[in-house]
Amino acid sequence: MDLRLKLTDADRHRLKVMFLAKHALGDGSMDSEDGLHAVYHHELRQVLEQIVPNLSVGSRYSDLFAQPDYDFLFTMLNRGGFKNSEMFGPLFSVWRDVPHLGASPILRGVGDDKHLTKLCARARGVTTPDSAIYRYGGVPQDPQPFADGPMMVKPNASSASWGVKKCADWADAKAHMAELMAEDDRHDVIVERFVDGIEMAVPVVPGADGMPAFLPVMIYDGEDLRLRTYQEKRFRESNTEWRVCDDSRLSDHILADVQKLMPEIWPFDFGRFEFKYVPETGAFSFIELNMSCNLWSKKTVASSWRSLGHSHAELIETILTGSLLRQGVITEYVRGAES
Repeated sequence: MDLRLKLTDADRHRLKVMFLAKHALGDGSMDSEDGLHAVYHHELRQVLEQIVPNLSVGSRYSDLFAQPDYDFLFTMLNRGGFKNSEMFGPLFSVWRDVPHLGASPILRGVGDDKHLTKLCARARGVTTPDSAIYRYGGVPQDPQPFADGPMMVKPNASSASWGVKKCADWADAKAHMAELMAEDDRHDVIVERFVDGIEMAVPVVPGADGMPAFLPVMIYDGEDLRLRTYQEKRFRESNTEWRVCDDSRLSDHILADVQKLMPEIWPFDFGRFEFKYVPETGAFSFIELNMSCNLWSKKTVASSWRSLGHSHAELIETILTGSLLRQGVITEYVRGAES
């Protein structure tokens, strides 16, 4: 089935879209702090300019006040410089009654809260690593039963592996938790049993019927399975270790798990479900959901989409069109095969 969705010519020229991203006004050069994220934002702006001629651009939340004349907010400003800043764009849009990319603020919050997402998964019968939440200022807790082995400790709303550390024991875990909670943002921290295994991912985009469209399952093909850091993810040129999974048994199992989760978190416009698979035991574990994840042409979602024979620009237009349809901004669209 052709998953491509396109705007009609009338809507393409009628709609006023605002693109909001940290490096949206950059020239495409690497950034000293965010690395290739700046290249990605520049590329995304160029693609959007081809799709919708009436595109305004901003790089800060204050730009939302300065440029109020738009029909739709294409917000990718997820690290705005303060705690839980990814919620500001959706909340501001609801306040202004302007449709926006992503999900409703409440669903976006669930998706970004790693602990709550795991609770949703467990409630739906999807296996996750043992984990516990340690909220800043929350109720003190004793060590967890899984604290006798390696643990993953990270900010509960971490993105791109920022602040993630594999800890060998409870003393190491407590020390890293204290460091994260001492940061200016006073992070909540999730601690979970470390699960070794092969990384797998299920990208999802909007379908024409308002239901999720699942892209080919991706698997991490690199021999190096150690924890990858924020610096490596932001300053690394490609995503060549990821490939389409050619084992239907693995893909079918993970897709079944993702479908169990959908009643809890759909609708949203696009995302990536991440799993670990242990070949020796056949065990699967749901790790996290990344809503409004990276859409750079060299990353996982775009690679999965491209395996269907479609272009990066068609991916972005499909997501935009699907979001506009979902929120009633447009009522017509063109299927890719018809254009």
